[in-house]
Amino acid sequence: MKKDVALITGASRGIGLAAARQLAKDGYRVGIISTGPQERYPDAVAALKADGAEFYWFSGDLGSSADRARIAREAVQTLGEIRILVNNAGVAPKTRTDLLEMTEESYDRVLGVNTKGSMFFTQLIAKHMIGLSMEGRVKRGTIVNVSSCSADVVSLNRGEYCVSKAGVSMLTKLYAARLAPEGILVHEVRPGVIATDMTTTVQEKYDRLIAQGAFPIARWGTAEDVANAVSLLCSDQLAYTTGNYLDVDGGFHIRVL
Repeated sequence: MKKDVALITGASRGIGLAAARQLAKDGYRVGIISTGPQERYPDAVAALKADGAEFYWFSGDLGSSADRARIAREAVQTLGEIRILVNNAGVAPKTRTDLLEMTEESYDRVLGVNTKGSMFFTQLIAKHMIGLSMEGRVKRGTIVNVSSCSADVVSLNRGEYCVSKAGVSMLTKLYAARLAPEGILVHEVRPGVIATDMTTTVQEKYDRLIAQGAFPIARWGTAEDVANAVSLLCSDQLAYTTGNYLDVDGGFHIRVL
């Protein structure tokens, strides 16, 4: 029996790579989507091969309509039925800037990938999923959006990122409502402070917050912590829930008096 397929965007490093590795261990064939060809990411390729993962690589800019359409077409042609989509691809502002100094260029770039890219790539893959058989299954497919605690938590020096992730949260609810009648479930994971390339520039800040007790689970999160949540949501164990989000943030979301 041929393995089901999981397609993961932004999967050449960090959370996306960890999710791809975990889903491969769960028994999926995985489609890796990255901005560049696999030759540019030897460490990721080596890790996937060491896991014995069956993986396929697709490259392009998810902020580009033409690239999104091409990647979706190539993925379906190469892999066949796609049952899992993990929308993880995202960019941060190139420079953290006070809200009053944010540029339209930065806003358009961040929203173009994080929100618009996720919106329209999901549209393409969802249309494909709707055509798949549901025989012998509890669901036709699963879509997991990786947003951020920034969907709810204000950061005044990266407002465009916060807006983009809040948008991803609304996309989750929109697609969950639209696709539930089709047997497709849509979930959201909200990572907190996760040790990835994106957070290396603010390590000292978050080290200090952790030491001060801002996080009930007093440590950095790992990409694997997020990947485990993605794995659970992609399984059949949550077949009667959709449109919800799961905080993977060490309890940071808890309000304490």
